[in-house]
Order: sequence, then structure tokens, then C-alpha cells
Amino acid sequence: MSQDQLIENIEKALEEIRPFLNSDGGDITLVSVEDDKHVKVRFEGACTGCSVNQMTLKAGVETTIKRYAPQIETVENVS
Repeated sequence: MSQDQLIENIEKALEEIRPFLNSDGGDITLVSVEDDKHVKVRFEGACTGCSVNQMTLKAGVETTIKRYAPQIETVENVS
């Protein structure tokens, strides 16, 4: 899979997650993909101060991204 395809798949995963975050006043943005294995995202809006954003990151975001791009090993939230 090319880097462009990988990014496209990750963006598709984020599009699937985005409506849930939007409904709570938040959003998520892809920051970078490193070594085709590590994804950095940024929570925005209400998600930045949300006490459960780490749970959302692991249970929702990381799981969904891995479904679209199985080679991804980690997903990290950066400020």
C-alpha cells in the first residue's frame, strides 16, 4: 500500500468517527503518519478537554483506523 493510499484509508476511518465527535462538539484531525505504522491525530473542540478522550482514542479511533489500515501499530493524540 502506498503512503497516499494509507493516508486515504486513515482519512476514511476518521470520517467514520467524526460524526460521533461532532455530536459532542468535537472533531479530530490527522497530523501525521510515521514509518507507515504510527499515526498522530489531534482532538479538537470539546474533545481537547474531555476526560474520556484517551478511552475514545483507544476504543474508537485506534480500532477504526486499524480496521481500515491494519499495518498501523499505534495511534497517538498530540496537542
